[in-house]
Amino acid sequence: MSAEDPGTAERRRRFAEEARAERPDLALLCLLLGAEAAPPSPGDADPHGIDAAQIELDRLAGLLPYGARDARSWASALAGLLGERRGFAGSSQDYQRLDSSVLQQVLRRRRGLPILLSVVWIEVARRAGAPVYGLALPGHYVVGFGDPAERVLADPFAGGAPLSGEDADLMVTGMTGEPAAAMPVPARPLETVLRILNNVRAWAAARPERTDVALWALELSLLLPSHPARLRYERAQLLVQRGEFLRGAAEMDEYAEIVDGIEPTAAEAIRHRAQAARALLN
Repeated sequence: MSAEDPGTAERRRRFAEEARAERPDLALLCLLLGAEAAPPSPGDADPHGIDAAQIELDRLAGLLPYGARDARSWASALAGLLGERRGFAGSSQDYQRLDSSVLQQVLRRRRGLPILLSVVWIEVARRAGAPVYGLALPGHYVVGFGDPAERVLADPFAGGAPLSGEDADLMVTGMTGEPAAAMPVPARPLETVLRILNNVRAWAAARPERTDVALWALELSLLLPSHPARLRYERAQLLVQRGEFLRGAAEMDEYAEIVDGIEPTAAEAIRHRAQAARALLN
């Protein structure tokens, strides 16, 4: 936990609690994630901008025309408001910025990664009563409206440009080499949050001096009720990298116990790495 931010434990408690809710609040989870990325504003009643961001999402939703409409009309209305009038979109430069994965900053800058721009669309549309969902394509995240079988899709990264079902299929085939599934499967909130955290970890992995970012992204990932078990080993390795040899070695031993019954050879190799980490103290 950060000594500079006494609220870290409480925020992480809220994050874990929300992640285990029957219907997790995607916006709140993203905002609690974003609170890890920047120091708080001293003396501010809303030091991480969480309440202000929720208010902004409500305000944007209030700018949409009220009333029931079909899926294509909803997609057009969101593109008109967020893409054209408010200028939400992305560019290649956004992939180099950590704040492109921080919802508070994406709302402020109106720039971000495809998945964060899609979160803005989803949360604004949901508040306005639109039938909206996220679609986690390989390498790209978009939004859909109405029945997923209709495949009414839009690309927030491109300012809300319509995306045909054929376009989406080509994206999937181009990234995987496999035919796309006939029916898109809407992404669940926790899947979306884990994908955002994976993006943060990838950003930090390219910057060895930012192990602090890699650590909080791993720790939040481990608070999700369903996460890859290997993340525990990655956290142990990161602790050793940061010079926390005893903590890292202890977590390696714990992970070795988990995998011992499945891959005893791998478990033994992990125990040897734990011993090597402890030896670094000598």
